[in-house]
Amino acid sequence: MVAEGIKIACGQITWRGSGFSEEQILQQIAEAGYDGAPVPASSLEDVPIVRRWFDAAGLSPAPAYLGAEFWDESQADDIVRRAGDIARVSGEFGLTELYVAASLTPERRAVSGHVKPSDALSGDAYEIFARTLNQVGEATLQHGVRASFHNHVGSFIETRAGIDELFSRVDPALVFHGPDTGHLAWAGDDVVSYVRDYISKITTMHVKDIDPAILAEGVSKGWDYTEFSDHGIFTELGQGFVDFSAVFDLLREASFRGWIVVETDVTQRPTALESATVSRNYLRTLDI
Repeated sequence: MVAEGIKIACGQITWRGSGFSEEQILQQIAEAGYDGAPVPASSLEDVPIVRRWFDAAGLSPAPAYLGAEFWDESQADDIVRRAGDIARVSGEFGLTELYVAASLTPERRAVSGHVKPSDALSGDAYEIFARTLNQVGEATLQHGVRASFHNHVGSFIETRAGIDELFSRVDPALVFHGPDTGHLAWAGDDVVSYVRDYISKITTMHVKDIDPAILAEGVSKGWDYTEFSDHGIFTELGQGFVDFSAVFDLLREASFRGWIVVETDVTQRPTALESATVSRNYLRTLDI
């Protein structure tokens, strides 16, 4: 790696529905030139087996992901328990971050990329969300793992405004940032500005790119999440409009050390391997 301290993983989501086993997917991620891949949440308790998969592929484990309805107070205890369990196992893999994100909901999927202020959570729901996140942060830090909040189109925390509102309420000593560049761009926000403003709290990051023509068409036609995805909103790195050169310049300036996870949720390329290879080769042009 040319960018010292930055480790590049590739998310397995591009292979969804491909028919390949987890072991085969990891082998292809290694073939595409990555350092690692996220620990699959469905396999977190099978530590010895998963270790063998990663070792066989020559890859390192990257942070896992927890999606939950943080705004639902009735689920808070279970969410905190699950977060603690995932953090414990993550620690066994040597990981120090866990992505935590709001679950997608039907009502927010329907307005993906074109939300209005009236679609936001209420103030009380934000308070519950923040309180639960703080408890999650406490639980994960007991295992040396930082809860790193992940924005997502189709969830209640999609826009920069939603992120800012949430982080005005959480304890910054307990909850960190694990943003997604593609979802920020899809939401209509300035990715570089976000990274610049929150750089000191970013512990890990998903990097996606977004097709600007598809974004514009979908917003104008009021598409939902699935329509955006089916029309090709996601594209390989360097093929969309996210300014990754500026993003990585900011990470270098801040001496960022940690995992960057490349994802193209749905590719228009013939195979997931080709998609992953295109994105990896693009990052090499940035000396990453």
